[in-house]
Amino acid sequence: MHHATYPSYRDLFAGVPKPFAYVDLDRLDTNVQKVLDYSGDKSIRVASKSIRSVSMLRHILDQSPRFVGLMCFTAEEAVFLSTQGFDDLLIAYPTWEPTHIQQVAERVRAGCQISLMVDSLDHITHIKRIAQSEGVQLPLCIDLDMSTSPYNALHFGVWRSSIRSADQISALVQAIQSSNHLILDGLMGYEAQIAGVTDASPGSTLMNSIKRHLKARSLPVVAQRRAALVAAVLAAGGQPRVVNGGGTGSLKTSSADPSVTEVTAGSAFYAPGLFTQYKDYDYSPAAGFVLEVVRQPSQDIFTCLGGGYIASGDAGPDRLPQPYLPQGATLMPFEGAGEVQTPIHYRGPEALTLGSPIFMRHAKAGELCEHFNELILIRDGEIVDRVKTYRGEGCCFL
Repeated sequence: MHHATYPSYRDLFAGVPKPFAYVDLDRLDTNVQKVLDYSGDKSIRVASKSIRSVSMLRHILDQSPRFVGLMCFTAEEAVFLSTQGFDDLLIAYPTWEPTHIQQVAERVRAGCQISLMVDSLDHITHIKRIAQSEGVQLPLCIDLDMSTSPYNALHFGVWRSSIRSADQISALVQAIQSSNHLILDGLMGYEAQIAGVTDASPGSTLMNSIKRHLKARSLPVVAQRRAALVAAVLAAGGQPRVVNGGGTGSLKTSSADPSVTEVTAGSAFYAPGLFTQYKDYDYSPAAGFVLEVVRQPSQDIFTCLGGGYIASGDAGPDRLPQPYLPQGATLMPFEGAGEVQTPIHYRGPEALTLGSPIFMRHAKAGELCEHFNELILIRDGEIVDRVKTYRGEGCCFL
């Protein structure tokens, strides 16, 4: 693997107009192997929202037969990907817009495997009505609530599904089975409080310990509830094709759950800043973006054009992109990363001037490709290709 240094990356990208985004294929492929290793013998569904490039999705899926399909973030995205030759598409979030469900119905009628997510009788009734009018049988996946309440005082997880009891899920299964236009295709139990919560953040020793403690208490509750809900579905006569669980930060524990048939990974492949802050996982930074120094307001401050590519979630400093190279470069505490300019503090051996590149890492994976039309691919220290992002394809799904 090519060793990333500021001089090597600066020289490699000399002449490429900034800003731009890149992917180091050597590091990406290392992360692919780690995902396979962390997941035991389970099948792996790739989370498209973290990749957002048709070419990169194909590259990952081609690495192993254990990559079984995609987890999409909207129906429109799933429809688009189905036209690009992808199949076995699971939409991770509920869809209500009738035209989007109709578009899914058209692709299902054409022979594509696309599953819609539900977690209420209202979802099921709404989709059934459209499926009847379209004359198709639509596959559904039921989203299960995996959040926990340690010490009966704290909501540990995210606010997603309300389905957490056998009676609730049995009612949904019966509603699906009562219609000739619906079929129960799968269950999803995503333990966000384990998969998406860092526990090895620099300078946060106490908070890291608290998070690990809460995760440890949550694990058996998640496993027991997921197994109980799967059993309830089977008892109600449901035969789900897939039981999906986990994410980049919980591959080991989710794969160890016998009720899970497949796990999901997305951020692991690009390995943005937040996803290299897990105690039990070691991913290699594989993607980033490059800004241009356009001002030098003082001896140690170099102001770049653009850079405010902020990650989703609870807005805070950990959602900001961070300087990657040259080593020792940092954001300014009272400005951070801005929409039109990002000042960088740097006092080190590299000679920065106007026009110098600053290599940045995004905090989460999803936002990178929303800001660039293409990804420059490198391997063995050489530029080998340029591929389009969704944005470069003219697509904006969410």
